[in-house]
Amino acid sequence: MQIYLVGGAVRDGLLGLPIRERDWVVTGSTPDEMKQQGYTQVGKDFPVFLHPVTKEEYALARTERKTGSGYTGFTCQASPSVTLEEDLLRRDLTINAMAQDITGAIIDPYGGRADLQKKVLRHVSPAFAEDPLRILRVARFLARFHHGGFTLAPETLALMQQMVVRGEVDFLVAERIWREFQTALNERNPEVFIHTLRACHALAIVMPEIDRLFGVPQRQDYHPEIDTGIHAVMSLQLATRLSQDARVRFAALVHDVGKADTPPDIWPRHIGHEKRSVPIINRLCKRLSIPNDYRDLALIAAEYHTHCHRSGELKEETVYRVLKACGAFRSSENLEQFLTVCEADARGRKGLENQPYGQAERFRQALRACQAVSTVELQREGYQGVHLGQELQRRHLEAIRLLAPRLSGI
Repeated sequence: MQIYLVGGAVRDGLLGLPIRERDWVVTGSTPDEMKQQGYTQVGKDFPVFLHPVTKEEYALARTERKTGSGYTGFTCQASPSVTLEEDLLRRDLTINAMAQDITGAIIDPYGGRADLQKKVLRHVSPAFAEDPLRILRVARFLARFHHGGFTLAPETLALMQQMVVRGEVDFLVAERIWREFQTALNERNPEVFIHTLRACHALAIVMPEIDRLFGVPQRQDYHPEIDTGIHAVMSLQLATRLSQDARVRFAALVHDVGKADTPPDIWPRHIGHEKRSVPIINRLCKRLSIPNDYRDLALIAAEYHTHCHRSGELKEETVYRVLKACGAFRSSENLEQFLTVCEADARGRKGLENQPYGQAERFRQALRACQAVSTVELQREGYQGVHLGQELQRRHLEAIRLLAPRLSGI
């Protein structure tokens, strides 16, 4: 019985990065022996055990054989005769197919260490093509390591493209797509996730709402980058600079999806794209089982982002309606999320990445003016029930109206 640290922990250790979690492989053992030593079995399809103290996962070395379609169509075989090299061979990328023994020695049968030095993501073997989930994983790894100069091996990209052509991606279930997408949104360069999926033609299958934006033109005076898909990705990049919140990043990416439904005969104008975006976002979130808090922010940003851009021109009733729609009166954080998406949209344009965005401050000051209206004071004046709500709204609107002259120069 031999125990090895494997996968991401070995990779990140060699890169000098914090180790997020540790996974272990056990060779020369059996389920009964593991249980006798106090491990708890948790794996259903193949033997995986939890350490009695650390609760880290220990998996018996195994091989896999493709028996069906998709990422679940595998038969696993674990036995004491399976070697470490056989176990590592079934992994996705060479940089993830290294192990470390109890002495600290690195076992690297497939050149992972060399690929770390070259900063390249490369598949271990042709068996990579048997699991479509690996397409999403590779895109996510690129989103994580892009800032360090990592690139995708051309032969791996070609293999991913072949998998898409064969229809393997069609078998991915929504929950797994969203899990990888959400993780990518939290990485340093989530836009690389989108670029990679598009490069291998998988984006049109897993997120057609985003893919359809590429090639749709916009007015060059507003959007020097012209292409709507490029703008969506640039907005995601700006949102990543501005916020650690994955919900903000998601909303920035999808805020203009309605432009894909603009009739081509009126291009490059997109009148009414805000409203057209709403049902598209709803369908996307329903299909991928995206959480409601992601959906709700995306819907608000899609419908009202151009209101924020024109905040100096809005009537007080419109400002008030946007504040309510954002949930600003429940939490100022809700407003800040919305304003960050709007800023990412305004600055996610070629040559405008560093421009100031004073329009957001108008909404912040409008909220502060409304918050200065005391509900307790209104109750002391005798307002109750429906009349209290009506008077509160009237005074909020008055506060915003009185504020307007001071905001015109922002």
